[in-house]
Amino acid sequence: MTETWRLLQTGSNTAFTNMAIDRAILEAHHHQLVPPTIRFYRWQPPAISIGYFQSLTEEVDLQACQRHGVDVVRRITGGGAVYHDTELTYSIVISENHPAISQNIIQSYERICHALIRGFQHLSIQSTFAPINDILVDGKKISGNAQTRKQGIVLQHGTILLDVDVDTMFAILKVPNEKLKDKLITDARQRVTSLRALLEREVSFDETASAMRQGFQEEFDVTLLPGDLTPAEHTYAKRYEQELFSQPAWNNRR
Repeated sequence: MTETWRLLQTGSNTAFTNMAIDRAILEAHHHQLVPPTIRFYRWQPPAISIGYFQSLTEEVDLQACQRHGVDVVRRITGGGAVYHDTELTYSIVISENHPAISQNIIQSYERICHALIRGFQHLSIQSTFAPINDILVDGKKISGNAQTRKQGIVLQHGTILLDVDVDTMFAILKVPNEKLKDKLITDARQRVTSLRALLEREVSFDETASAMRQGFQEEFDVTLLPGDLTPAEHTYAKRYEQELFSQPAWNNRR
């Protein structure tokens, strides 16, 4: 019998709310209150998320973020600074003891990323997994992913670029050498792609979410049943947002 997982589509939220919801789902799954969960979401206003181990002041121009109306939040997952704007972000929360999840980190990245690769196929795009945690189309990055394991639970989240705004991204990320900035922007345009660039049309969030839902169902042989955050998850999320993700002590900790 096909296993049933939960699908959440939580719409647009601030960076602080989005990171709190992912953390809340992890907490709820740890307490066995909810099944394995896939979530699709977006960011409003646009945001920079930095990896758990990164230095905020070294990575991000905070004054530029204020000028551009961009939130800044520290993730609980590792990896680099990510600019979130015109994209679909997904998260998966699942026990690390689930048979679908390898104890090997790279293998688990690859398995989850293959769900996205199947999703891209539904959009007529052929893509490949690039270890440790990227998905490429013709050598260009269309998805970056990050993972953490806490309390026996895997949280992986990542981006699927609907469009890309390299200029704004480099306006708010710090560049080690300003003289190199133009070259870095040119390189980024050559190394990063988006659904819009590949399909030469506007690709909606909903169309992308539908394709990715199919991809996850096929890769993991599950049924994704649309659901909502539980009251417990709302409580957890509110607490994590107030006590962690919105706090300067958390975001500035490195």
